[in-house]
Amino acid sequence: MQFYSESLTSYKRLKTREVKIGNLLLGNGHPILVQTMTTTDTMDTMATVEQSIRCIEAGAELVRITAPSKNEAENLQNIKDELRRRGYDTPLVADIHFTPNAAEIAARIVEKVRVNPGNYVDKKKFEQIEYTDAEYAEEIERIRDRFTPLVKICREHGTAMRIGTNHGSLSDRIMSRYGDTAMGMVESAMEFLRIARAEDYHQIILSMKSSNPQVMVHAYRLLVNHMIEEFGEAYPLHLGVTEAGDGEDGRIKSAIGIGTLLEDGIGDTIRVSLTEDPELEIPVCKDIVKRYTNVVSNDIVPAIEKFPYSTFEYNRRETFAVSNIGAKQVPIVVADFSKFEKITPADLQSIGYTYDAATDKWNIGDAAADYIFCNAALGFDLPGTLKVILYHQPWLAAADKTKYVPAFETDQYLDDSVEKSAFLNLVMIDCYSEGYHEQPLEKIFSKLNQDKTAVICLSSTNKNTMQSIRRMFVELMNRGIKNPVIVISDSTDTTMDQSLIHYAVEAGGLLLDGFGDGVCFGHYFGNRKVFPKTKTLNSIAFGILQATRTRISRTEYISCPSCGRTLFDLQETTAKIRAVTNHLKGVKIAIMGCIVNGPGEMADADFGYVGSGVGKITLYKGKEVVKRNIDSNIAVDELINLLKENEAWVETQ
Repeated sequence: MQFYSESLTSYKRLKTREVKIGNLLLGNGHPILVQTMTTTDTMDTMATVEQSIRCIEAGAELVRITAPSKNEAENLQNIKDELRRRGYDTPLVADIHFTPNAAEIAARIVEKVRVNPGNYVDKKKFEQIEYTDAEYAEEIERIRDRFTPLVKICREHGTAMRIGTNHGSLSDRIMSRYGDTAMGMVESAMEFLRIARAEDYHQIILSMKSSNPQVMVHAYRLLVNHMIEEFGEAYPLHLGVTEAGDGEDGRIKSAIGIGTLLEDGIGDTIRVSLTEDPELEIPVCKDIVKRYTNVVSNDIVPAIEKFPYSTFEYNRRETFAVSNIGAKQVPIVVADFSKFEKITPADLQSIGYTYDAATDKWNIGDAAADYIFCNAALGFDLPGTLKVILYHQPWLAAADKTKYVPAFETDQYLDDSVEKSAFLNLVMIDCYSEGYHEQPLEKIFSKLNQDKTAVICLSSTNKNTMQSIRRMFVELMNRGIKNPVIVISDSTDTTMDQSLIHYAVEAGGLLLDGFGDGVCFGHYFGNRKVFPKTKTLNSIAFGILQATRTRISRTEYISCPSCGRTLFDLQETTAKIRAVTNHLKGVKIAIMGCIVNGPGEMADADFGYVGSGVGKITLYKGKEVVKRNIDSNIAVDELINLLKENEAWVETQ
C-alpha cells in the first residue's frame, strides 16, 4: 500500500471490513452503494414515506432521515412500518446531531444511525481554548461514558453506525489541539472509533465531509492511513462533499471530491448533496459510480518508487513561466474549436469574448478562455488577450507568430530542423497508453530540461487515465523538469452530464494534488468528433478550477441540500440569492437551512444566510453573527446591505 491506496497507478478497491445494513452488504469489495436524504418534516409520516419512495424508485439503496429529537426518532417506526407495508425494504438511516437519547431510540428502529463526533457529545462554545493533557483525557472519558450506551444498543440490535465527521463542526477540544485541519477531522472520528472497537463493535462506516473538496480528499486519505497504521485494517467509507450547492457547480464539486477518492479505490457508498429534490441526486450518484463498475486495471503504468510530493496537503508543483502559463499564474483554459469548419467573431461569445461592431471593441468576461485550439488561422483580428494554438503546419502559415502558438508531436519536437516559436511551444506527450514506450521519452525529457519555451500537454487513452497522467507528473518531478503542463481530457460519454463528471474527476483530481497549469477539454462520441458545446465546456473548465480553488472566476455558493430541519425553502432562496449576487467574483456565500450544521459548515464562507427560526434568518460575516432573526421577506435585501457595508458589493453594468 502507498500511503492510503492499494495502488496509485491502476484501479484497485481498498479492502475494508464488511458491514451489514439491513439486507445490504457494504465494504469488502461489494458494489458501491448510492444514497440520499429526505427533506420533509420527519413528523409528517406520509410526506416522508412518499419522498422516500421517489428516492428508492430513482435508485437510492439507502435513505437517510433526520431525527433531531426524541419525537422524530420515535416516528421513524411509523415511517418504516408504512414503507414495509408498501413493499419497500430499503434500509433507513437516522441522522443524529445533538441528541444522544434520540440516537438510542432510533438505533432500535432503523438499520443504521449516523452521528457527528463534533456535536454528539461536544458543543462548539469556545469557552475553553486550551486543554492540558489531563483535561483532554478527562474529555475523552466523558465522551466514552456518553457514547458507549449507543454502541451497546447498536451491537445488540445489529444496527450499523456511521461516524460522520464534518469539517465545519469540529469540537472546541479538537480545534484547540489540531486546529481547523484535516488531521483534526481524522482524530475526531478516531476517538469514537476507538471507543466502539473497545466494545467489540465493528458495524461501522466513516465519513470525512467538507464543502471544500481539497480538505475532504486530504481528510479521507489521512483517515485511511491512520486506520491502517493503528488497527491494521480499514472500515468502509461513505463519500460526499457537504453543502455542494446546486446545478453545474454542485455536480462539479461533488464529482471532484468523490471521484478523486474513487479513482484510488477509496469509497464504499456515496451521496451527492445537492440543493435540489433528493431524488435528483441519484442519477448523478449513478453516473459517478458507473465509472467504477467492471473497471479493468491496466498494468502498463509503472509503480511509483519515489514520491516527490505530499498526498495529504496541497502544494502546487513548481514550474517556471512560459508566457502566461506556469509559475504562480492561475491555470489557463484552452477551448477546443478544432471541430469548427469556420470560426467567426460571434463564435467566441461562447467562451467569454463579445465583439461590439459599433465600437470595434471586444468585451472580455471573467470566465474567458485564454487560448483556443483550431485547425487553421482565423480570418479576423483576435481580442487582446486571446491566443490560438495550431498544429505545426498551419502555424507555419500564420502571419502573426505572437498570436499563434505551435503544437508538436514528439518526433516533430525532437527534430531540430523543424521551425519552432521563439516564445511558446506546446509538446504533446501520451501518458502510458498502449504503445507509449514507442515515444522517445528519454530524449524528450533531456530536451525539455533545456527548453524554456516548452509547455507540456499531457493526455492518455489508458483506461486508468487520471492515474496515468498523475504518474507522468511524478516522473517529471523526479527528473527535475519544471516546464508548465496543460492537462488534456477528452470525453466519449453520450451526455454532457456524464462528460462533466469525466472532466471533473480526471482534471479535478490532478489539480487537487497541485498538478496542472491549464486544462483543455474535448468531446467525442464513438469514433467521431461531435459538434462541440463550447459554452458548456468552457463553463465546466472554469467551474473545475473554481471548485479546486486554483482559479476564481465567479461567486461561490456553499448551500446545504435541505432536510427535515430546514426552516425555509432552500431551493427558492438559493435561486433568489444567486440571481442578485452571481456577479460578485471571488465572494463565498453560504445558504444554510438551520443552525445545526449552518454555522459550522459555512466556516469557509465570507458571508452566511442561516435559518434561525420559522420565517427568521440570521446573517453572518465569516463566523460572526451580525444580524439576528431578520424576517425572511427582507433577508435577501439585508444580505445585499451587508455585502455593501463590507465593500463586497459591485454594481452590475
